[in-house]
Amino acid sequence: MASGTTINAYGVMQAGGPFKPYQVKVGDLGATEVELEVLYCGICHSDLSMIEDEWGVSKYPMVAGHEVIGRVLASGEQAGHFKPGTVVGLGWNSGYCETCHYCRRGDQNLCAEAQFTTLTGGGFADKARADMGSLVVIPEGVDLVSAGPLLCGGITVFNPLVQFGIEPTAKVAVIGIGGLGHLALMFLNAWGCEVTAFTSSEHKRTEALSLGAHKTLNSRDPEEIKSASMSFDFIISTVNVNLDWDLYIQALKPKGRLHFVGAVVDPIQFTLFPMIFGQRSISASPVGSPATIETMLDFVAHHQIRPQVEIYPMSQIEEAFKHLKSGNPKYRIVLSRE
Repeated sequence: MASGTTINAYGVMQAGGPFKPYQVKVGDLGATEVELEVLYCGICHSDLSMIEDEWGVSKYPMVAGHEVIGRVLASGEQAGHFKPGTVVGLGWNSGYCETCHYCRRGDQNLCAEAQFTTLTGGGFADKARADMGSLVVIPEGVDLVSAGPLLCGGITVFNPLVQFGIEPTAKVAVIGIGGLGHLALMFLNAWGCEVTAFTSSEHKRTEALSLGAHKTLNSRDPEEIKSASMSFDFIISTVNVNLDWDLYIQALKPKGRLHFVGAVVDPIQFTLFPMIFGQRSISASPVGSPATIETMLDFVAHHQIRPQVEIYPMSQIEEAFKHLKSGNPKYRIVLSRE
């Protein structure tokens, strides 16, 4: 079992503050803890939200980063199955209570006591620690450089496919072709669905088709959206802004579902009658459980799916976040320590 060590990280000292070199001294590993050497860490918009305390739950100093690909350095006495040298992934949660009803039935992502990796010490560092129950082994065939974004962005759009039993014959639409949306297109195409991309950008129409969409619709053209009335079994929204949701609800077939994975902070509005008479649903979901992440990674390996990423050395974390804020990444950013 490893003794205490010093973690060299990049932290923020206050909400919205700049990144600074920051050392964290940690004690001996707990019985179920695992210590990782960070290889790569993706940057997610949720990191920015946490750093700027948009959700009111942040604590400082903060070492963010929750799309971690790392190599096991040491493990606690009850976590010996994570052998040194094993490459693992650490996502949004670094631990769960493991005793509540949701944990016991395999829905750890719904655990009320789940720990946020960004609050316990994330991957913008040379090392990270997490409970063994939150880690997943990265299977052969998964590209390590681009794998980090799968642990948050990827599982966020993959989880609904499993939870709601989306059939491979379903007609599915994706709103927003960005960090989440481009992954949704690749997953849904490989799943076997007929995929339509809603995008407001003309140049992204061509990109959407190359990523797996079979069709595109202009999300800024109400008439074009109306032309797709009663077309879709499932619509997944990856954007964080309010739209005219009634238009999208009317684009659903009876029993269709409008599902949110993009964090719209403001209240959403919609008309109830189309929901009632069409028996349609609105829902939302977070990331998935460790088991669902494992399923996703096997799916990724089988279909050779790779997020589109831009790579920055971790020493350029400030520049990487400026690029994220610009809205121009294509489509995810990964920090590399190699």
